[in-house]
Amino acid sequence: MKILFITPGSGDGYYCGNCFRDNLQAQALHRAGHDVTIMPLYLPLNHIGSLQGNSPIFFPATSFYVDQKLKGRAPRWLSRLLSARPLLGMASSLSGTTSADGMEGMTLSMIEGDDPAFLKGCAELVDYVLEEKPDVIQLSSTLIIGIARELKKTADIPIVCSIQDEEVWLDGLEPQYADRAWKSITDYSRYVDKFITTSRYYADIAARRMPGLPQPEIIYPGIEIERYSTDSWPKDPTIGFFYRMNSLDGLDILADAFVLLKERGTIPGLKLRIGGGYMSPDKRFMRKVRRTLKPYSDDAIIEEEYSWKRHPGFYRDITVLSNPLRFNEGVGLYLCEAFAAGRPAVEPATGSFPEIMDGAGLTYSPNTPAALADALEHILTDRQLFDRTSARAIEISRTRYSSAITATALTTLYTSLLNQNVKQ
Repeated sequence: MKILFITPGSGDGYYCGNCFRDNLQAQALHRAGHDVTIMPLYLPLNHIGSLQGNSPIFFPATSFYVDQKLKGRAPRWLSRLLSARPLLGMASSLSGTTSADGMEGMTLSMIEGDDPAFLKGCAELVDYVLEEKPDVIQLSSTLIIGIARELKKTADIPIVCSIQDEEVWLDGLEPQYADRAWKSITDYSRYVDKFITTSRYYADIAARRMPGLPQPEIIYPGIEIERYSTDSWPKDPTIGFFYRMNSLDGLDILADAFVLLKERGTIPGLKLRIGGGYMSPDKRFMRKVRRTLKPYSDDAIIEEEYSWKRHPGFYRDITVLSNPLRFNEGVGLYLCEAFAAGRPAVEPATGSFPEIMDGAGLTYSPNTPAALADALEHILTDRQLFDRTSARAIEISRTRYSSAITATALTTLYTSLLNQNVKQ
């Protein structure tokens, strides 16, 4: 089966959960024997270049932004100049905003798909798709659902669209733009053959926020377990944080909790390891975190740069994972990765965490440093509890969060859609 993934790039400077989810699904299908290509939007996807094939970067961030401002009238020479790799590389290094403020135009452009800059870029994308002739197309998010409408005008190819974390971005827009975006996504759902999501929790979110959307199919994320499984453990008890290092992902909450635990002195030799990377907008925040950790800086390790190649090894160097997010996570891939290594997690009792963890760690409430410190102290001082949650982590990683299981579920879904097309 020939499958095309259309997914936004983040520049690869930090751990982007949705980008990584797309990569994992594509890699799982590739290992299952399918012909998979990833088409990047906005910015490069360097760590998955092997599946990018001959696809260029569509809607390159630099030129698309300028063309938006010029209402689609940017001359070709300027678009070519702005889309050059060096400028995209510079944009990648500066990317990473978690705020939708000022991005209303581009956001609505990709959802509604009716302004000149979008139509110009999408015409090039459609030409590429028609030349490649995939059997199935998968869109990364409803935030690019405008592409589905243009594809359906010219190609009778089944389109699958993932739903996850849209509200984190859309709720940052001015209310009138957010309402318009939610309505447009629901209206354009008719151009998508099947929606999928990664948890029951987020299926419920979609039903509330987009009541006219067809019921999505739940396909849990799948990890290549062999990349993470290990029999080794760090010498000292080590709490791990692995996500983008910013306030939204709660690194400062964990830093405060770590200081509380060190002051209590109930866990001898306690260490903290932080990974996942950060971008320019996060530098001020990271200075604050370093000040918090300064009294115990010898016991707090911050991996300054994110590396796809070193990514799996992070979990071998920790005892327990904790990412105390300030938003309701649709699914935490870092949890699935930690579980494959036998590492339990301690997370706030919010979003999909109770569903995804399912006994492979502890949840706590409220999401404060003190409550987090109490939960971490509990799991790191109660050996029976730790062993039980660690065993559960390994069990569910193999029976629920395996890439082979994900590939089978996606293949079954795609085959069903193709069979429906044949009957019609």
